[in-house]
Amino acid sequence: MSPTQWDFPVELCCRPMAFVTLTGLDVVYNAVHRAVWDAFCANRRADRVPISFKVLPGDHEYPKCRPKRTSYEWYIPKGILKTGWMNKHLNLVPALVVVFYELDWDEPQWKEKQSECATRVEIVRQSLQGRNTKVAVVLIQKKTPLPPGEDVIASERAAALCNACELSGKSLFVLPHTDHLVGYIIRLENAFYEHAQTYYYTEIRRVKSHKEFLNKTTHQLLFVRHQFKIAFFSELKQDTQNALKNYRTAYNLVHELRAHETNILEIKTMAGFINYKICRLCFQHNTPLDAIAQFRKHIDLCKKKIGSAELSFEHAAWMSKQFQAFGDLFDEAIKLGLTAIQTQNPGFYYQQAAYYAQERKQLTKTLCNHEATVIYPSPDPLETQTGVLDFYGQRSWRQGVLSFDLSDPEKEKVGVLAIQLKERSVVHSEIIITLLSNAVAQFKKYKCPRMKSHLMVQMGEEYYYAKDYTKALKLLDYVMCDYRSEGWWTLLTSILTTALKCAYLMAQLKDYITYSLELLGRASTLKDEQKSRIEKNLISVLMNESPDPEPDCDISAVKTAQKLWADRVSLAGSGIFTVGVQHFVPFVQCKTKFHAPSFHVDVPVQLDIYLKADCPHPIRFSKLCVSFNNQEYNQFCVIEEASKASEVLENLNQEKMCFVPGKTRKFLFKFVAKTEDVGKKIEITSVDLILGNETGRCVVLNWQGGGGDAASSQEALQASRSFKRRPKLPDSEVHWDSIVIQASTMIITRVPNISVRLRHEPPALMNEMYCLVVTVQSHEKTQIRDVKLTAGLKPGQDANLTQKTHVTLHGAELCDDSHPALLTDVPVGELHPGEQLEKMLYVRCGTVGSRMFLVFVSYLINTTVEDKEIVCRCHKDETVTIETVFPFDVAVKFVSTKFEHLERVYADIPFLLMTDILSASPWALTIVSSELQLAPSMTPVDQLESQVNRVVLQTGESASECFCLQCPSLGNVEGGVATGRYIISWKRTSAMGNTPVISTVIILPHVIVENIPLHVNADLPSFGRVRESLPVRYHLQNKTSLVQDVEISVEPSDAFMFSGLKQIRLRILPGTEQEMLYNFYPLMAGYQQLPSLNVNLLRFPNFTNQLLRRFIPTSIFVKPQGRLVDENSIAAA
Repeated sequence: MSPTQWDFPVELCCRPMAFVTLTGLDVVYNAVHRAVWDAFCANRRADRVPISFKVLPGDHEYPKCRPKRTSYEWYIPKGILKTGWMNKHLNLVPALVVVFYELDWDEPQWKEKQSECATRVEIVRQSLQGRNTKVAVVLIQKKTPLPPGEDVIASERAAALCNACELSGKSLFVLPHTDHLVGYIIRLENAFYEHAQTYYYTEIRRVKSHKEFLNKTTHQLLFVRHQFKIAFFSELKQDTQNALKNYRTAYNLVHELRAHETNILEIKTMAGFINYKICRLCFQHNTPLDAIAQFRKHIDLCKKKIGSAELSFEHAAWMSKQFQAFGDLFDEAIKLGLTAIQTQNPGFYYQQAAYYAQERKQLTKTLCNHEATVIYPSPDPLETQTGVLDFYGQRSWRQGVLSFDLSDPEKEKVGVLAIQLKERSVVHSEIIITLLSNAVAQFKKYKCPRMKSHLMVQMGEEYYYAKDYTKALKLLDYVMCDYRSEGWWTLLTSILTTALKCAYLMAQLKDYITYSLELLGRASTLKDEQKSRIEKNLISVLMNESPDPEPDCDISAVKTAQKLWADRVSLAGSGIFTVGVQHFVPFVQCKTKFHAPSFHVDVPVQLDIYLKADCPHPIRFSKLCVSFNNQEYNQFCVIEEASKASEVLENLNQEKMCFVPGKTRKFLFKFVAKTEDVGKKIEITSVDLILGNETGRCVVLNWQGGGGDAASSQEALQASRSFKRRPKLPDSEVHWDSIVIQASTMIITRVPNISVRLRHEPPALMNEMYCLVVTVQSHEKTQIRDVKLTAGLKPGQDANLTQKTHVTLHGAELCDDSHPALLTDVPVGELHPGEQLEKMLYVRCGTVGSRMFLVFVSYLINTTVEDKEIVCRCHKDETVTIETVFPFDVAVKFVSTKFEHLERVYADIPFLLMTDILSASPWALTIVSSELQLAPSMTPVDQLESQVNRVVLQTGESASECFCLQCPSLGNVEGGVATGRYIISWKRTSAMGNTPVISTVIILPHVIVENIPLHVNADLPSFGRVRESLPVRYHLQNKTSLVQDVEISVEPSDAFMFSGLKQIRLRILPGTEQEMLYNFYPLMAGYQQLPSLNVNLLRFPNFTNQLLRRFIPTSIFVKPQGRLVDENSIAAA
């Protein structure tokens, strides 16, 4: 039996398509025929009908049809399904034979051509004798045919040709060789497909007709065979629903067969074939759950049908193939759009296939371990006359024998032996690895990392058994990381043991050393005697000796390895193997710890290196060195002991570098930091511990950073969560878990011994030169030099503050934008012990709000550290937050000459601008002067002089000014008319005389200016007296370019009598003025309402008396009448 017998036949796995043969085409020498053939075969899209085409000669011999049975009464079937039956109907027996013939309707030699065509058809029929295959004729014509019914000659000749060829009209086709060839070919294909459908339908009917002749007693196999054939023909007919139904029936019939050791293989083979078909169709119908359910049912029914115990490995092979085939089907369905999930994907089926392949391998080892003297039987019982079996699943030495009794036990024995010997030559590892690789790819795709790692371990072990140690190591090394990170120590130990064997058998020095180091460590679950053996081997390798073989290795592989190790020993060169331990768990643990997170530059830097060995015996190292990010410190952190290689395992307790298992060793290092490293971080980049002699072979254990390996983080987490009480240790020892790694420290400046004090009067006022007095006093024991002052706005604040803050040392000058926000490195000089100095700093803040100011003083001083003199730069800084506020609030308002508030002013009519300065400063302010700068659109009525010169304002006090202005007519200005600027010059009252005066500019608000047609103003005394005449003049001025018709009336008042025109109508020319004189006679004392003047403009009805009353007084104060003073009264007084 061939090792590939378990592979499914190609004809079972392919998609069945109707088989159509084309005759009469010379595709080699005839270009037209070649174009026709290419149109049939090339670039077939999915939307074209499923047909398999083949070009054959017209006289091709098709398989002979066996004579039809009239009765099955005495017929005993020899098997279920012949091995060639599927291939015969897929590739040998056509559903339709198409005869191509070049013939136009107007052919001159029509009779001869018709006769020749009929002859060709007859030859085809003769070669298909007894079969139901359809025959069709295609006439290749040069001209495009006319529509049906229009060409009478064509119709007549077509009928004649059909009669001559004994064809129906539906079997004659015309193929014009024109530009639209592909379109005609597609139409032809569809017609061929219909003929093929008819053929397969006939075949199904023919097979079904046999059922009535069968009986359940002797024809059980035929029931299965016929049901399978019906299903297969239905597939060829593309009736997949009926195909699935018939395959299911066939599957049930297979399991109804009586099973015996002699026919169990045939039953399983056919069950596997039919199951494959059912699952394939279920996936095709997009019912994956049905496919999975069918497969599970199939496995449950067949997994215990083992058959002959001597050939049980065959059952394992068959089971493996079932799972593999289903995995392939599942994967193919996914590629076509099916969605799989993490818990149901092809990977599980490939994994199970690999499991049965491994079982097959184990059974082969058990059942096929014949001695070398046993030879393969001759003649070969597995050979057949034709080279293939007649029926699927039968034994070659007893084909067609259905008896449950073995007629020739000796032949059976020889056949079994031949199968066993052939099985021994199968490369099982290759099969297993392929299946595992498929499973790994699926689990990787569906994000199942643990399943992937588990199978990769199996792949690695399989490579090991296959003696491909390089690939085994590569795979095992890849998965070790996952098991280390998750803490699967038992699994990791098992993998490491296999990896160590691979490294030994390949004599890979570095890998052997690395795996030995880890197997000796705390992560290894090996027993102490096994660790002792590994430790001894490791030392042997370092001493340039061959290690002892690893247990359970293949004997031949060990001999090869010993030769390789002998070659390694003979070369005997120096070898330094650096092993980075951050990715594995060695037998030595390391932690580093600086004594403090930071050190002053004048204090020695101290650090401890903690080391702990986990190996079974005391071990001696030769060197310990620490590396830093500044390599100049490396020389201060080295411990080295000269030793011989033979002393590595000697317990010399008095030696520094001898480690006792389980005991923590501490090494203290000390060095002075360099002054240029002030402000920098010193980091431990690595710790190297050397095992062996550097002149010979040695291993450098390299810890990156401050120590720790692949298991450290997990152990630290467990220790932090543990509530277990730690046992008390002697004072000289520490608990390993209590040591926290501190791998870096900061070098900071020496502690300054000076005082910095700030004196000022907050808050600062906006734009003033705010004085900040800095006092620096030295408390050092020696002189300090190169004292520098940095002062100003602390960096890192809002950028707007930086632009609006200016600092200077010269208070007599006003700061501008050229001054910085921070003065840096202002030299101050030297200071003796106890000496102090003062610096005055002036700050100008252009906006209100809080600001943080920094005063930073640095200096140089000589000091001694560990008998080494160094120059230290010390510094001290002070910060202060200063609030900046407005010095005063300025309120501006426009009022009429009667001091009434104005929303708008009137052109050419005087109004008052009033300013009110309210002090918001907690300190007294001196208003040096004020100035009103008018816009061009404004004119003063009188002189603009400051009325607040030298005024001192305390907190909350205010000073007011009043200016009389008028605005000429400017037309309608959108947004109002600019008034100008109000400039206040001021400074703190407490400021020194040379402090510059600050000018604060207030932009005055715009005012809306309106034109009025008539302006009225009144001349009258400031007061009146009872019963004394009070002359009043009203001036009416026409402000327009039109003649104004004015109606004037005076309404009397109870407090006055008056003389003058009570009602009058007059005209006022443009730009002129009319005067009205009245004599008012007060009757009552007090604040009295004047007789009301009413003006009505006929041209401007909107001009109201309410507007008029803005310009003229409506009341006046009347004093009582005075008494006459005579001399007598004076004398009496």
